[in-house]
Amino acid sequence: MTSVDTAVPATSAPLRRPTARRRTAPRRRLGQVVSGALVALLLVIVVGPLVWMLLGSFKTQTEFLEQPVWALPAQWNFDNYVFAWTEGNFAQYASNSVLTVFPSLLLVLLFGSMAGFALEVLVWKGRGAILITFLAGIMVPTQMILLPLFAAYFRLGLTGTLWPLLITYTATSLPLAVFLMATFFRAVPREIFEAAMLDGAGIVRSFFLVGLPMVRNALFTVGLVQFFMLWNDLLIALTFTNSGSLRTLQVGLLNFTGQFGSVQYGPLFAAICLNVVAILVIYLFLNKQVQKGLTAGAVKG
Repeated sequence: MTSVDTAVPATSAPLRRPTARRRTAPRRRLGQVVSGALVALLLVIVVGPLVWMLLGSFKTQTEFLEQPVWALPAQWNFDNYVFAWTEGNFAQYASNSVLTVFPSLLLVLLFGSMAGFALEVLVWKGRGAILITFLAGIMVPTQMILLPLFAAYFRLGLTGTLWPLLITYTATSLPLAVFLMATFFRAVPREIFEAAMLDGAGIVRSFFLVGLPMVRNALFTVGLVQFFMLWNDLLIALTFTNSGSLRTLQVGLLNFTGQFGSVQYGPLFAAICLNVVAILVIYLFLNKQVQKGLTAGAVKG
């Protein structure tokens, strides 16, 4: 009797575990189904417009006006791309964007990193007030400064050139760049710069040889953010470009109109596809550096 009584409790405990597993299994499956449905919905929302735009770049004007939106193009040719590149002056608009965005981006990264280094690494009186001044520049709406800037550029004789875009892009992007670079420099241990100073490095060498290599991923992050803002700008470029030869890419997309103001949908979609593909390639190429830069500024050294 004793052996029977001791065996019953030993066999009763393991019987409860399969019951608990059976209860949690349907919940896990339901969670997987719901998460998969949400991912599929987000994929349709993100990829759907891109696919629709790509298909539209192969359609003719008649197909846009007479056939449904979801209809496939009758012919798969690159006539719209050729028209957008040649007749639509896409190459010239893209060249103007490159000539204004990349020099502005270089100046923003250089001056922004130098200002961030000076505000967070160097010790001097009044740096807190200077940092607040840069933060105040972020709060100033761009629309408020366009008219005074246009009058100033007109008096200086800079209208009719790309200089107003380059100067305005650099000035409007600096406050955010300085704030972000100061945040990243704050995460760098001060002992590294002190050791460099003890080894005989001056301020310039400490900045270029010690500071910049340590915030390299941050430069990629700030540069990519500023690149998207400058490349996709329409308001500033539309204000300061007074001729067709100076239009940037975003302003040039407004020029894909035919007779009596009708929009040429096929060439327009082709030009947008070329623009989106170029930006997407740059983002995919710098994706890892951007992720490293975003996490680097969140850790205090």
